[in-house]
Amino acid sequence: MRALQTGRQDGQVSLADIVRDAGLYALVTLGLCIPIVSFRTDLIQGGALDLTPRWGLVAALCATIFALRVVQRLVLARRDARRALTPAAHQATEAVHAEPNAGQRVSRLALPLFVGFALGLPAIAVLATGGLSQSRYWIDLGILILTYVMLGWGLNIVVGLAGLLDLGYVAFYAVGAYAYALLSTTFGLSFWICLPLAGLFAALWGMMLGFPVLRLRGDYLAIVTLAFGEIIRLVLINWVDLTGGAAGISSIPRATFFGLPFTAAEDGFAARFGIGFDSMHRNVFLYYLILALALVTNLVTLRLRRLPIGRAWEALREDEIACRSLGINTTTTKLTAFALGAMFGGFAGSFFAVRQGFISPESFNFLESAIILAIVVLGGMGSQVGVAVAAVAMVGGPEMLRNLGFLKAVFGEGFDPNEYRLLLFGLAMVTMMVWRPRGLISVRVPSVALKERRAIAGSLVREGHG
Repeated sequence: MRALQTGRQDGQVSLADIVRDAGLYALVTLGLCIPIVSFRTDLIQGGALDLTPRWGLVAALCATIFALRVVQRLVLARRDARRALTPAAHQATEAVHAEPNAGQRVSRLALPLFVGFALGLPAIAVLATGGLSQSRYWIDLGILILTYVMLGWGLNIVVGLAGLLDLGYVAFYAVGAYAYALLSTTFGLSFWICLPLAGLFAALWGMMLGFPVLRLRGDYLAIVTLAFGEIIRLVLINWVDLTGGAAGISSIPRATFFGLPFTAAEDGFAARFGIGFDSMHRNVFLYYLILALALVTNLVTLRLRRLPIGRAWEALREDEIACRSLGINTTTTKLTAFALGAMFGGFAGSFFAVRQGFISPESFNFLESAIILAIVVLGGMGSQVGVAVAAVAMVGGPEMLRNLGFLKAVFGEGFDPNEYRLLLFGLAMVTMMVWRPRGLISVRVPSVALKERRAIAGSLVREGHG
């Protein structure tokens, strides 16, 4: 720390440089806050707008950014100094001993704990709120989180395992939703018949996307997949005769419990099982349905990783030229990754349609693709547990903030975290890129090992480079 106070010594940064850098960050924050945060607009009588200054909030934000930047630079300087004094030999692998450390225990127990908590969430919500009807909010929130968990696990096949950067994943989500909506409303097919059909249609479109991009990698692949997602959305808007255009499709049939509708009729679910009718029965059923779909997605992904096709995906991710030299058919490898990832997106889209009962092209914009990709990146590309944790944080985080009463005392009664969702999203991305650029869980355990299984450091894995 003496070097920080006196100036530069042996390449270290002085305290004055740290303060100057933090001041620059605070200045940039001030420039961003002036047009966005400094004034609040309120509608008054007569249709006029009243501007309420909030310079205290601007000053608090600038001071917070200044302090956080100073702390970050001090921590990084201390870490660099420690590394310079005690250089360690970086090894490609680290043996996993018979007695796992705390991090390995958490990684092993995370998925069973997640499944156990997910299975008991409706019961926990009922006990905490005092009734089934009162627990509707928490069950609906669980359905939303599990939907994004399933989408994240599906995209993880394409981005995390195969290393193909896909910015148009929402297109397969839309194909699955519209496939179920059209088949059920036009031909009267049930959800259980339309569900696999929706996945097959989405997989077909995934292969159709895969063929034109076989020779593309990195940024070029991202641009093409982004364009593909926008093309699908525009087709849904303009093909009015088939999709209903911007008006969407309404009155989509609801899912039944293997033929038993969730109604108060004599042939309904409640009457058949001899229980009192409650409209929440359908929500609980949908919750366990999306939980089952998400677990199937996870199980299939973990199984595929251990098969030759899964090892081919990981080889393609690491080095496509070396993958070709080993005799692996990269065409088939890419197409299977796109098709399987799209299939799970189609399943999730079919569930989305049956849950909402109404779909429109506005539900499948680029922001959805960005959120799903952010979940995969923040969780750690290739990590199933990391994706689940990131989905809970990204989707459930704003909802949790909404229920924290002290935030309204700090930011005002009209504070709604959902209005700042993109701001929180950007802060989370920047924080992760600075502190954990490889994601929440960066250590990878190889799917196949000879004699001794070793954990691979995340910094040695080329994830998502296409």
